[in-house]
Amino acid sequence: MAGVQKSKLKLLYIVDILRKKTDENHYLAATEICDELSQLDIPAERKSIYNDIDILRDYGFDIIHTGSKNRGGYFLGAREFELAELRLLSDAVQAANFISQKKTNQLVQKIESFASEKQAKILHSQVYVDNRPKCKNEEIYYTISLLDEAISAKVKVNFTYTRRRITEEFKTAKEEKSFTVSPYALIWSDDHYYLVCNNEKYDNLMHLRIDKIKHLEKTSLPARHFSEVSDYKNYFDSADYASKLFNMYSGEPKPVEFICNNDTLEPMLDRFGENVKIQKYDDEHFVLRTNVASSEGLVAWIVQFGGRVKVKSPNDLIYSVKQKAAEILEIYD
Repeated sequence: MAGVQKSKLKLLYIVDILRKKTDENHYLAATEICDELSQLDIPAERKSIYNDIDILRDYGFDIIHTGSKNRGGYFLGAREFELAELRLLSDAVQAANFISQKKTNQLVQKIESFASEKQAKILHSQVYVDNRPKCKNEEIYYTISLLDEAISAKVKVNFTYTRRRITEEFKTAKEEKSFTVSPYALIWSDDHYYLVCNNEKYDNLMHLRIDKIKHLEKTSLPARHFSEVSDYKNYFDSADYASKLFNMYSGEPKPVEFICNNDTLEPMLDRFGENVKIQKYDDEHFVLRTNVASSEGLVAWIVQFGGRVKVKSPNDLIYSVKQKAAEILEIYD
């Protein structure tokens, strides 16, 4: 009886075999597919495989035959992801330090499962581990899932937020604080994942690292509408919001002008986007105008360019950069 039931699943098993065992560099002849099926206790004849392949093609599977009819073989062409796409996903997961090492390994294995077995070995052999620190918060999946639900339902959440501090004995220790917030968006920035939210005690937005959030609970309390604490009215544009922040420091966006060396064009466009306004200043410099939140993060970002980027306006940002430069000079004097 079990064999009869398996025979009814023959087409699905053939797809599974082609997905795991074949790719554009590795294929299986009809007889080899029969051998694979026999290992699963599913009887099959070579001629029946041709008919099964035709049915799967009619359904939409990109099954390609290579070589002659009698000496060639079949492989699964189009897949959910190309090998290069899987490489990008794998690298991104490994680079994300807010994902624990255990979750990283699990995710990479799942990504590799979308490739053939031979491709997965190549993908795995090229895994680059640079010993970067990984978070130890195993609640991260649960936290993200529950935050997604709360944002969609427009309700507040409660959680415990963990910070590190230096004790009187000059050792590191953790301190925890409870928050009740209205969640609006999740943003990946500078190798960290942040929750953009509003603390009910204040009239502004705050950013909290998701890997520092524990014991999250969704409440039935309606969230405060983001229009009360931001410039967004109909929907919270997280991409636009993130583009105006530096290192997730909050601040009020305002017009800013920079005088930049021509060789800083790439990092400036990477930061502010291709559509930012620029014009010639002289043969070696250009002026860039944009709206951005003035904050400690912005000041630190400007200082890293040394004399290659100069703030033209506003005056308060000029003062902040000069003050930061003076602080750096003072500790080295």
